[in-house]
Amino acid sequence: MKRLLGILATALVLTTTGCGGDADAGDASSGKTLRIGVIGSKDTLNGPVGFLHSRHQLLPALKKEGFTKIEVFPFPNGPDLNQALVGGSLDLATYGDTPALVARGSGLDTRLVSLATVSLDASVLVRKDGPTSLAGLDGKKIGVQTGSYIHRYLLGALRDADVEPSELPHIYSTDIEAPLERGDIAAAAVPQANAEVLRAKGYRVIDHLAEDHPDYAGTSVTVSTGDFLGDHPAFAGTWRTLQNDAARQALADWNGYVEFALTLSDFPDDLIRSTIRRDQLPTEAFPGPGVGLLESTKEFLVEEGFVKKDFSVGKWRA
Repeated sequence: MKRLLGILATALVLTTTGCGGDADAGDASSGKTLRIGVIGSKDTLNGPVGFLHSRHQLLPALKKEGFTKIEVFPFPNGPDLNQALVGGSLDLATYGDTPALVARGSGLDTRLVSLATVSLDASVLVRKDGPTSLAGLDGKKIGVQTGSYIHRYLLGALRDADVEPSELPHIYSTDIEAPLERGDIAAAAVPQANAEVLRAKGYRVIDHLAEDHPDYAGTSVTVSTGDFLGDHPAFAGTWRTLQNDAARQALADWNGYVEFALTLSDFPDDLIRSTIRRDQLPTEAFPGPGVGLLESTKEFLVEEGFVKKDFSVGKWRA
C-alpha cells in the first residue's frame, strides 16, 4: 500500500458565491460574514444545519456571534478545501473525516468543532463483465476520489483482502463513469448515492461498505482554525448547540428533511432516497460511536503513513 497515491493537495481557486439562504443574510455592512466550505457542487449548506438554515433559523442564532451573513463555498474534494481553510479563505468547513485528519496530522492549525454526520456509506463497482470480488482487482487500476473517506474505505478493504492494485488514480466521483465504461480502470469506489446511480445503469457492486466493512464507515466533521476560534471563543459551543437542535428538528420532521436533502442532489430522487438515513444524524456533537469511527480512521491513516504525526482526537476538539 505504501506505493499507492498520496493525498491530493491542490488548492481550488475560490469565487465569491452567495449562500442559498440569502433571504436571511441581512445587512452585511453591520456585521461579519461567516465563510463556510462544503463538499459538493452547490453553494448551499447541507445536512441538518443546512435544513435549519432553510428554515431561516441558523443566521438569527449566529448574530450574537457578530455574523449577519453566511457565504458557502463548494469544493469537489476535502484536500482542496483544506488549502482554502488554512489559507484564511474560510472560517468553517464541513467535510469528510479523512482529509480533516490528514490536515491536522500534517501540523495544520485546525480545531474539531463537531461530528456533523456518521456512518457514511460507499461501494466498489465494476462493469458487467468485471471481476466478481475484490480479489479480482489485484494488479488492476481502481479509480477513487483521493483523500476522501471513500479512499480510506477502499485502502482498508483492499488491505483486508490482501489485494495490491497497480494504481489508484485520482478521479472525482462525478467523473468516474466514463473511465470505468472505457475500461481505463477496472473498478471504482464511490459514495453510496453515486453507487446507486451506477447500479441502475448496470454496473455491479462487488463490495459494500455498510455490509462488508462497517468498521470503515466514514464520518463528516466540522472544523475551524485556531485563529478563528481564538477571535470567537464562544463560537464552537454556539455551533454545537445549533447542530444538535438541527438534527433533532430533522429527525422530528423526517419527510421534510429528506425532501430538503434531495434538492441538493442532481441524481434521480427515487435512486438516492434510501441513501438518506436517520442513523447518520447525531443529536450530540461527539457521539460515542462516531468518535470511535473517527479514532479508528485516524489510527489507520497513521499506520499507512498518511497522517505524518499522530495526535489525540480528544485534544483536537475545540
